[in-house]
Amino acid sequence: MTCQKPEHALQRPVGPDGKDFNPYDRMQPRAPGAVPQGMKNGRPVKEANLTPSGLYKPDYRIMTPNMRSPDYVQMSTAAAITLGLVEGKMYGCSCTRCLNLLLTYPEGCRANCAYCGLARHREADRNYADRNFIRVDWPAVPMDEVVEIIARDVEGSPFHRMCISMITHPNSDEDTVTVLKKWTDRIDPDAIPISILSNPTTMTREDVQRLRDMGSDIFTVALDAATPALFDRTRGKGVQSPHSWAKYWEILEDARDIFGPQKFGAHIIVGMGETEYEVMSLIQKLVDMGGHSHMFSFFPEKGSLMDHLPATPRDQWRRVQLARYLVDYCDVRVEHMSFDEDGRITGFGMPESELSAIIDAGIAFRTSGCPGKFAEDISACDRPYGDSPPSNIASYPFALRDVDIRKVRSQLGMEKSGETYVPGEEFDLSE
Repeated sequence: MTCQKPEHALQRPVGPDGKDFNPYDRMQPRAPGAVPQGMKNGRPVKEANLTPSGLYKPDYRIMTPNMRSPDYVQMSTAAAITLGLVEGKMYGCSCTRCLNLLLTYPEGCRANCAYCGLARHREADRNYADRNFIRVDWPAVPMDEVVEIIARDVEGSPFHRMCISMITHPNSDEDTVTVLKKWTDRIDPDAIPISILSNPTTMTREDVQRLRDMGSDIFTVALDAATPALFDRTRGKGVQSPHSWAKYWEILEDARDIFGPQKFGAHIIVGMGETEYEVMSLIQKLVDMGGHSHMFSFFPEKGSLMDHLPATPRDQWRRVQLARYLVDYCDVRVEHMSFDEDGRITGFGMPESELSAIIDAGIAFRTSGCPGKFAEDISACDRPYGDSPPSNIASYPFALRDVDIRKVRSQLGMEKSGETYVPGEEFDLSE
């Protein structure tokens, strides 16, 4: 198994109409279609009721077994490779330092987020555990087997962090607690810290407190959309989905109170129609609250309601990556920056010499997420190629090489004299 696969929508240098950003009026999701009655709520899987046995790798040619959390969880392909459950390798990196565990049910996620391959409308064409998610398949594994493998050698584990990712399902709150207890009964949370990627729609403040009391270290909320209007269009009423901006913020504020400074954050997807000023204003708000932002570059997930739309242009993405790093880690504020009439960043609020050194360090362009054991600004959750193909990396899952810095500088329009990037040179096998 490999992260390399044919791409149905490769990244272009610029967005629609030659613009170097994705405008709001262009990024309209399709309306979800009707799901046949016989396909709703995981009915085919539940009626077949095939008994699962060990690892299940998504296979569209056979009926999906009846797998259900907390007994089963799904994990990213990178995590499965790192855990030794499947064979494969990732370009440029030793897979992942974060063990992402995703709750799973035959009914699947009951939300209908426009950009997500796990959305409810896909009942019409894919059983839940067979759906692609952030560009790759997610194998399903017995939770007890996962814990057993890690518990054999906790100190030697390649994982810097474990993350339980909830979905919108009536059982997800209680099952998250059970999965967490299965882990902490065998594995010390101080040895491998625990993150929670929450489902605010079904949660209360008491749920947040319980997860903290049980040993969770960081709590995150996937806002994803940078503005209330964009949230509603992609995650709420606009796509017949149950989420609301207000509820997400209620739980995020509960997490701030319960987990404390630097122990909570929000996921944000860049390039779904927000302006750079809007996303940077959200990032600044999170920092002012004491939290962090974890960013993703929009990629049109095959089978989603937005798979016909363009991925985030690289120049837009690099500007926001750099600006976000400055706000999160370098005490720069959005009001120090400058923006044009389209909300694009035109100045980063820092002397050119200092900015140049930060660009050359490369950390700003790596995957952002919960911290690992190397440094606060280097994420454990490196999500290899979760938002781009290796042929044109958005979030680097490894330390950038000189050629990668030159490529990033060319995308930013900040090339140094005599250090021009030649397209494709990072793949020169003669070196």
